[in-house]
Parts: sequence; structure tokens; C-alpha cells
Amino acid sequence: MPIPSSAPSASGPAPLAARIAVAGFRKVYSTGSVENALDELPPSASDALRATYEKMLKTGGERLSVKPGTMPDFDALEQELPNFGEVLDDLRKQMALCLETQDPLELAPMLLLGDPGIGKTHFARRLSALLGTGYGFVPMSSLTAGWILSGASSQWKNARTGKVFDTLVHGDYANPVMVVDEIDKASGDTQYDPLGALYGLLEHDTARAFVDEFAEVPLDCSEMIWIATANDAARIPDPILNRMNVYEIPAPDPAGARRIAQNLYAEIRGAHAWGTAFPEQLTAAVADRLAGVAPREMRRTLMRAFGNAKLAGRDEIDTADLAGDRSVRRSRIGF
Repeated sequence: MPIPSSAPSASGPAPLAARIAVAGFRKVYSTGSVENALDELPPSASDALRATYEKMLKTGGERLSVKPGTMPDFDALEQELPNFGEVLDDLRKQMALCLETQDPLELAPMLLLGDPGIGKTHFARRLSALLGTGYGFVPMSSLTAGWILSGASSQWKNARTGKVFDTLVHGDYANPVMVVDEIDKASGDTQYDPLGALYGLLEHDTARAFVDEFAEVPLDCSEMIWIATANDAARIPDPILNRMNVYEIPAPDPAGARRIAQNLYAEIRGAHAWGTAFPEQLTAAVADRLAGVAPREMRRTLMRAFGNAKLAGRDEIDTADLAGDRSVRRSRIGF
């Protein structure tokens, strides 16, 4: 069934034809299995587990499986992030295979490999918006628990469901984009492997019956779209690498960096009422200066520059407004 996508592009609403998505319902878990699990709970079972089953029954086991009705505007995304051309070329080929049939959207798991701050996480968010699916995010650098993806047994104190369960069961879509950010920084103790769940989740057949260790009810995760980001492939287990398409993302060249700066400037300007006082285009001198800033830091630098210009009584950013950059502190999440 066609439905309008709720994910406009950063530069404004897409044409109607591009916003029409094809959607149907897909069963991601059996409510019968949930009922059985609930009936078999012993009196000593945790209240959290009982509440989880009750919520699963209330929301039902079907979720929307969405795919664009036409080829997404990957050209605009390439203009916005010109250093992701190779990834987008492959996505165009994969999309072409399913657009004219009833086949669901199927994209191979991908690893975006490159230096910090070049736009890997931002690309994943923008791709999710273009596809019109949900979005899940797991920042591996800030997590040490081995069960963050797969949940922990309800027998453990403070146990809960994992990120995969939460994104699929509590969300609206059967095929959300799931981002495992900074996968090379995953850490765990000797007992639990934080990436262990991925061995099955990245394989289409085994992903059909993924079991969260807290809920212990099979989930069909076979339509989830997986994107991992990393700085160093050497720290990622080979079985994970072998299950993904690996793309080495270069830093944008000077022309590309200037384009990214202009796109971010237009996005910020268009998102705020005060932005209308500023011109639509950056000056060449400001764009050149911003080209030397990592994409991750450009947004903060531009926001500071807008404020500096206003304080100086100007409605146009000058190179002097870019001074006082505090972006040397490294973000752990990405831009």
C-alpha cells in the first residue's frame, strides 16, 4: 500500500513522487509465542519481563515494511556529502533491483570506514530519512555491556531488553536503519562479547529468528538495514567484516568541503527564523576557511559564527566570525 513518507530532506520537502513510499505489514514476532511465554511465567518472574510481554501483546506483532516508490534522491545526498559517492553508487544498484517488484527493500550490511568527523554517522541518518524507515543507534564507544545489542537474561538484576529489540518492537517499522557507531571501539569483559549478536543478525537467514535474551521470543530482524561506522578495521573481527560491504570513506576534497559547508549553512539558516536575515550563500572567503574544518565541527563553527555576526551588528558571516573555535575537543558520537 502506498503511503506518504514522513521524512523530508534537509533542504525541504521532496517532490510528491519521491515522497510516496510502498508499505505493507510484516510480522516481526508471533503474539501466540508471547502469550505462551506470559502464561508460563513463574510467580517469581520479574515485573519488567511481565510488563514487556503485556506491551508486546498490546502493540501486536506486525510492523510496517517500507520502501521508496521511486529511486531516492541519492544525487542530492551526494551533493551534500560528496565523499560518499562509492557508497551511493552501490545503493543505486541495490535499490534498482527491488523498486519495480513487490520484493522488500534489501540493502547489504555496510561498514563506513574512515577518519573521525568526516560525516559517517550523519550519512547514516540522512540515508534513513531518504528511505523513510525508522532509525536505531548504538554508540559502541560509550558502552561496555556485552548484552547491549541482544539484551540480558531476566534472571540478572537490572536486566533489560537490547537495542535491537527496542528498535524493532517499540518502533513502527520492520526494516529500520540500525547504526552501530564506532564498532571498532566496542569493549566488553571476558564473559560477554558486545558484538556477538551481530554474527547472526548480519546473516539474512539467521536474522529471521533472533532471540533477545531478556524477552526470549523470536524476532524477525531479516529486513533491518545495518550500517556500522569505524576508524580502524584492524580492530573489527574478521567474521564481522566478512558479512559487510566495506567502504573506505575519504576526507572531502577542498571543493567538496566547501560544498558541505554551504549545505550546512543553508540547513541552519533555513531551520531558524533569524536565518532569513542572512544571505542564501556564504562568501567565498568564509567557505574557503570552513573547508579546512572537519565536517563534524562545521555545524558548531557555523552556529558560533552566526552568533558572532549578530553581536557585531551584521547579517552576514565574515571570516572574523569563525575565530575562537573550540572544536579541538573530540566528539565520541560523530557529526
